[in-house]
Amino acid sequence: MHKIETKNVNFFYGENHALHDISLAMKANTITALIGPSGCGKSTYLRLLNRMNDLIDGTRLEGEILIDGENIYDKNTNAYDLRKNVGMVFQKPNPFPKSIFENVAYGLKVNGITDKAVIEERVHTSIQQVALWDEVKDKLKKSAFELSGGQQQRLCIARALAVQPSVLLMDEPTSALDPISTSKIEELLFELKNKYTIVIVTHNMQQAARASDNTAFFYMGRLIEMDKTKTIFTKPNQKQTEDYITGRFG
Repeated sequence: MHKIETKNVNFFYGENHALHDISLAMKANTITALIGPSGCGKSTYLRLLNRMNDLIDGTRLEGEILIDGENIYDKNTNAYDLRKNVGMVFQKPNPFPKSIFENVAYGLKVNGITDKAVIEERVHTSIQQVALWDEVKDKLKKSAFELSGGQQQRLCIARALAVQPSVLLMDEPTSALDPISTSKIEELLFELKNKYTIVIVTHNMQQAARASDNTAFFYMGRLIEMDKTKTIFTKPNQKQTEDYITGRFG
């Protein structure tokens, strides 16, 4: 069974038909990169996977989106529980104005976990998972704003992991970072996919080629093709994909 499956998804912002008939399936413990020019629907599609577009007035979805075989837009689905299972990391690091420890503990407390030992263990484990522990273990009480941009982004990933999701969505998570921080986060993705299913929107072709198992190319709100990343970058089926990857447009 696929971890994530979207079937004939059409999505509208008011009158604007933003996504056209998107059918995509992603296996568990893989990294799928979504590529394509700005405004092609990648981020809109990504936000459908944890119902973040619900927060925008006048939007409408047709089709089905399944995670673990369950339709996440079913009226019985609790969007709050869904977002615990489907974590999100944004383009710019967005730590809270709290200590490093409290940033990671925040989601646990919001979800009603009060046991201090459990919170401490989860915070420490999540920070270790993102390879940040050695850099921050002596300053957990310090403000998260004292960290560098790359450290802040890893902290935001730790915050998403603390509530133990099974899916991690990343919307251009390294576009605001320097090359060294970027490569640390790419290395981290390889580690994390052992436990999580990851979907990443990226404008960086090299990043998609390096960091993902499968790549989906979007253009003008349509899915042009999806295949193994190596195939997309060496022998794409569609001329549009080849033109985009070789820099002929976009």
